[in-house]
Amino acid sequence: MMTTVSQWFADHAHLPRFDAELLLAHVLDLTRAQIIAHPERTLTERKTATLHRLAHRLHANEPLAYITGKREFWGLDFAVSSAVLVPRPETELLVELALDCAPQNATVLDLGTGSGAIAIALAKQRPDLQVTATDKSAAALDVARRNARVHNVCVDFIQADWFSGLTHEWQVIVSNPPYIRPDDPHLEALSAEPELALVSPPDGLHDLAQIIIAAPIHLHAGGHLLVEHGYDQAAAVRGLMCKASLSQVSSKTDLGSVERVTLGRQG
Repeated sequence: MMTTVSQWFADHAHLPRFDAELLLAHVLDLTRAQIIAHPERTLTERKTATLHRLAHRLHANEPLAYITGKREFWGLDFAVSSAVLVPRPETELLVELALDCAPQNATVLDLGTGSGAIAIALAKQRPDLQVTATDKSAAALDVARRNARVHNVCVDFIQADWFSGLTHEWQVIVSNPPYIRPDDPHLEALSAEPELALVSPPDGLHDLAQIIIAAPIHLHAGGHLLVEHGYDQAAAVRGLMCKASLSQVSSKTDLGSVERVTLGRQG
């Protein structure tokens, strides 16, 4: 007996509805709107079997982006794999603020680029920018380079551990580094994502501190450093920036009214 879309939803009511709709859209090669508009649509046995297998992965807390192989960020589709962190909507604030800080033809450095989402969004929005992006993971850089080719942007990708081996100065430096404590209870729900991109022992601030302390020697006079951090880390990050002699230090809130990005100016 053929299964309909509405029946499949009823059988998988334990899944988040939005994710279930996107999963169906992915397998059936339809839009989410088409899935919603035609609940009477029938599913072949082959599609039903595929959906059963993928729904099991989703129920096991594997991110939908890893299952479909893509995630939207800044209005662009990015290929993702288990080698990279899944781009989050709140990180779009980092892109927005970096664009505000960047003068015409500015040089921009994205540290720990992962899928390349931040660097590529900046280059796509502002083709005048000269964007460099680093990551210590060769596998992550492979994903980022593929995304840059798909979106037809020019980004210089370098394998490096933060500023290691970099000798240039930039007008804007951005980073969404690991900032979760090893004992954070939220980590259990993120177990499918690369731990190196999430966790910063021992207190969640180690990588942020490394970046902030080293940033001034890599910033042009008047240049800006912008970092994403955890919901309860803004005050600590502001302190680190002030200690690094950055000026005009401030934290900005995301759409959830959480202080999500802190920035400072060189000189």
